[in-house]
Amino acid sequence: MMKLKSYTINTNQGPYLQINEDDAVVDLKNKLFMIFDGFGGTNIGHKAVDLVRDTIQKFYTKIGGDPDSTFPFYYSHKYLIEGNALVNSMHLAHSMLKKSNQDKNLSERGGASCIAASLADSILTLSSTGNCSAYLLRRGKIDNIVRPDSLESLSEDNFDIQFRTTPMSGFGLFDDLHLNVKEFKVLTGDLFVFMTDGAYSRLGIEEIKHILERNDLDDNSKVKEFNKLSNKRGNLDNQSTVLLQF
Repeated sequence: MMKLKSYTINTNQGPYLQINEDDAVVDLKNKLFMIFDGFGGTNIGHKAVDLVRDTIQKFYTKIGGDPDSTFPFYYSHKYLIEGNALVNSMHLAHSMLKKSNQDKNLSERGGASCIAASLADSILTLSSTGNCSAYLLRRGKIDNIVRPDSLESLSEDNFDIQFRTTPMSGFGLFDDLHLNVKEFKVLTGDLFVFMTDGAYSRLGIEEIKHILERNDLDDNSKVKEFNKLSNKRGNLDNQSTVLLQF
């Protein structure tokens, strides 16, 4: 069984906004790790995140790891029980948020992007929707293992990426929840990084790698360096980062 050696979690409202619609969770007991980027505006986005987060945690802890569990929304032999439980938890959260939004005006409806991950033995299952991003630093090489589902994919060039992070999927956006599910065999020394767009959109992948490999900074300081550099380049959004060191 692969053990998590350390983790770092940081979420804040950023340099401009007065409310934080982001959130991040490290649930060591249930080996559940999540990052959220809410949208909808003041008193809307953070409530959507609260509903989605609480629903996923409550449902996942009921069925994750139980071979006799019933999966009401989805099941695939391709994934572990924990992976199927995670996907079902996210679909339930989406249905709950849609129900909450149903009788509201369009301007009052909330939604959220998310990366959620569950660890079982040495397999980390990642399930994502929306414009969050994830990276894996392994043996000196960094990969963008979860790319944002955003307008970035429709762009013709690499300039002003921060203007193209509008999510093309997410909780509460459409009738169907579009999920990107991946499994990773975790190796000793692996570092997984989850980020919301306020943290990553103004950083290049090699800049992220350089900061992660700096020996003069502890993990909390590395996250602060991400935020500092992003803010220096004009970020005004909420910022959240989770580091998982194995």
